Amino acid sequence: MQVTPRSIRRSLRIRGLRQRWLISAALPVVLLLMAAVAVFTIASAQYYYSSMLSGLEARARVAADTFTAYGVRSYNEYYRLASYSVETFEEKDVLELQFINTNGRVQASSYGLTAGTLPDTADIERAIAGELAHFQGRDPQTGEAILAVSCPLLFNSRVMGVLRYVTSLRAVERQIRVNFLIAAGLALLVVVLILFSNVIFINNVVEPVAVVSDAARRISGGSYGIRIDNHYRDELGELVDNINDMSLKISQAEQIQQEFVSSVSHELRTPLTAINGWAETLAVDPLGNAEQTKRGLGIIEKESRRLTTMVEELLDFTKIQDGRFTLRVDTVDLVSELEDTIYTYRELFRQEGIEVAYAPPEDDIPPVAADGERMKQVFSNVLDNASKHGGAGRRVDVSAAAENGGVVVRVRDYGPGIPPEELPFVKQKFYKGSSKARGSGIGLAVCDEIVKLHGGTFEVSNADDGQTGAVVTISIPMSVTGEPEKV
Repeated sequence: MQVTPRSIRRSLRIRGLRQRWLISAALPVVLLLMAAVAVFTIASAQYYYSSMLSGLEARARVAADTFTAYGVRSYNEYYRLASYSVETFEEKDVLELQFINTNGRVQASSYGLTAGTLPDTADIERAIAGELAHFQGRDPQTGEAILAVSCPLLFNSRVMGVLRYVTSLRAVERQIRVNFLIAAGLALLVVVLILFSNVIFINNVVEPVAVVSDAARRISGGSYGIRIDNHYRDELGELVDNINDMSLKISQAEQIQQEFVSSVSHELRTPLTAINGWAETLAVDPLGNAEQTKRGLGIIEKESRRLTTMVEELLDFTKIQDGRFTLRVDTVDLVSELEDTIYTYRELFRQEGIEVAYAPPEDDIPPVAADGERMKQVFSNVLDNASKHGGAGRRVDVSAAAENGGVVVRVRDYGPGIPPEELPFVKQKFYKGSSKARGSGIGLAVCDEIVKLHGGTFEVSNADDGQTGAVVTISIPMSVTGEPEKV
């Protein structure tokens, strides 16, 4: 089953993802641009104001020095010179020249309407006190934004009056507003471009995420095996590949599990049927034919043992899945455990027409730290597998040896072997491959787990000597000495 972007477009409502993306990516840029516009506006205003102030202060100093250079000796001379200065002032349109007496009142002004008024600003008081001062703000009388510079006029080291320049800030404020609008417009354009590019990028991300989300939701709902069309060659492509692979593996696991349930049901039913059948037969005529009674009891015993083995495998597998599978480690003669297992199975194999050939180790192998019962379980399972899957060869070879610091046990049958394409999966849980032999498909998985807990390896391969058959190689390290640990 395929999942296509077209079929999922209606579910592209991952607004939370879009919002988080825009907040984390676009919002910082917007805030940064707003701060930049504010800083630019404030900086440009400061530049204009400081430039005007510096110019007016320099001009006021020069004018005051020139005025006092005339050597005025009386108030009348001062007043006549002040009146002449304001009448001949050439910049009346942009600048106002005022002469103010020591009482703070305008005596003469290039803008005649202000003559006789009392400006009452801080710069005048400071100038009367003998220092150059300025005022920026609203004119107390007209309410207009102005910049004023007042410079004291000294005669015989005494302040006779104040020379004051006043200019309107209307043009400057207009220019500052224009600068602000230009900066804000550019910032808005940048924000629009960023949002547009982010929206395109987000859509390119959200669409595949929505497809993957829908696929994952359908997989969790039981639609195992669905696949997503992969048109991407980046991290999203890897994500889609992983989702497809997960879906396939879940589908395979589901199929294997269903086959396992069916197989276990069949495997449990077969010995139970045999046991029930012979039990009923013997119950009807308990003192009947002795040969028949012996045969029936033998079948009941064999099938009961088979049933017990299956149940134990299932219990062990459940413990492995739950992480409760443990070992009771002690000092164990592993070769002795192997020989006991061979002795137990040799008679059973003989009855089935299978010969067991055992090659003991050439040298004595010291005891190792291991769980004897679990290792005997491994040997039993491997021998039982050899009879089930390799019994057609009528022979099973078993050997033990000390190799590379470990005890190595090999069990080889002469059956048809394992198809090469199935070899990588034979130790997986529930896997039975193409074999029609009885079994639950978890025996080798349990054996592999037991050997791994011992720090060893459990390998299954085909014979490489030109003959058919499978080889199981079990390796347990001998490096553990002293008091064994409990695992």
